[in-house]
Amino acid sequence: MFNGAKGNSIKIGHTEMEYITFGKGGKTLVIIPGLSDGLKTVKGTAKTMALMYRRYADKYRVYVFSRKNQLKNGYTTRDMARDLKEAMDQLGITRAYVKGLSQGGMIAQYLAVDYPEVVEKLIIAVSVAKQNDTIQQVVQGWITMAEKGDYKSFIIDSLEKTYTEDYLTRKKYRWMYPLITRIGKPKDFNRFIIQARACLTHNAYEELGKIQCPTLVIGGDRDKVVGISTSEEMAEAIPGSRLVVYPNLGHGAFVETKDFDQEALKFLS
Repeated sequence: MFNGAKGNSIKIGHTEMEYITFGKGGKTLVIIPGLSDGLKTVKGTAKTMALMYRRYADKYRVYVFSRKNQLKNGYTTRDMARDLKEAMDQLGITRAYVKGLSQGGMIAQYLAVDYPEVVEKLIIAVSVAKQNDTIQQVVQGWITMAEKGDYKSFIIDSLEKTYTEDYLTRKKYRWMYPLITRIGKPKDFNRFIIQARACLTHNAYEELGKIQCPTLVIGGDRDKVVGISTSEEMAEAIPGSRLVVYPNLGHGAFVETKDFDQEALKFLS
């Protein structure tokens, strides 16, 4: 069930980067998680991730990379791509399929732009290539809550903006808010704030034309986090890319629809 899942870390500069591996396939798939990495790295989540992405385990050796442990103010999504490339080099990953979710999709854009030789195929999911009012307002709001240490408001707002009304009701998330908002609070929010600010300065749009590999852009048409039409905007700028937009879904489309992983696997194969 867990397909040999294990966690590890690798030295990047003066700090380390956490990552997990699982799967028995002959091809390499690199998954880059979103802004939630700012609250908690992948350390200790190997079995959980292996279960979540079990559909990929037969065909791929899967790597899920966090950002490095110690982050400095001003750290950008391009810096994150550079550090990811260094980690891949150290692990002997010379060519990989790459899937980036949300902020992970921003990092994946720069990985494909700056290091085209390492990306075989690219999936950019529920992400954005340049700034708009929605992402500025939402992420700045989260930063303000984090600066105040208001974990409860932050968690509720992130869930309400990520998932649809139907999903929140069906999964009884609102009923569980008193419990959810008491668990998982980080010791401090500095790591999250630095990563969130990187979202607010991300702008790879003018360079998307440099992406050479086959690319799938996938998202929902009611995204309350990165804004609407951001997937269409990216797909238009990436030569030969394929676009999938789910109607009536938002930033949590990759969780809410069973078709999401099916589309990704079909594209990768």
